[in-house]
Amino acid sequence: MYDAFLAVCPSRQLLERISGKWVVLILSALGSGPDCTGDPRPMRYSELSRLLSGVSQKMLTQTLRALERDGLVSRTVTPTVPVTVTYELTDLGLSLHRLMRDVKAWAETNMDDVAASRVTYDEAGAR
Repeated sequence: MYDAFLAVCPSRQLLERISGKWVVLILSALGSGPDCTGDPRPMRYSELSRLLSGVSQKMLTQTLRALERDGLVSRTVTPTVPVTVTYELTDLGLSLHRLMRDVKAWAETNMDDVAASRVTYDEAGAR
């Protein structure tokens, strides 16, 4: 049994991994297709790169490798010219995608309220 409240619990490393913004966005993209409204489907690296505005090549590569290592994403290489590499969610990744999709939707829905709270807080001065 794991208990993330304990400093030595390995589930803390997993929580740290999956709480990153690029993880949330990659899982959302792979779980909803390139338009973020469809069904899960494999996506090429270049599709992910275009969809995830602002992600560097290095960060996208590192994040995809980490997700593959954790068993959340599978990578398929097709020997074409040039080589085609696609990524898709595993069953484990799909189960996490459902949660992350809701977190992403919550952030998009509540951003105006959070922004207003930040302004109010900042105007009151730092505590």
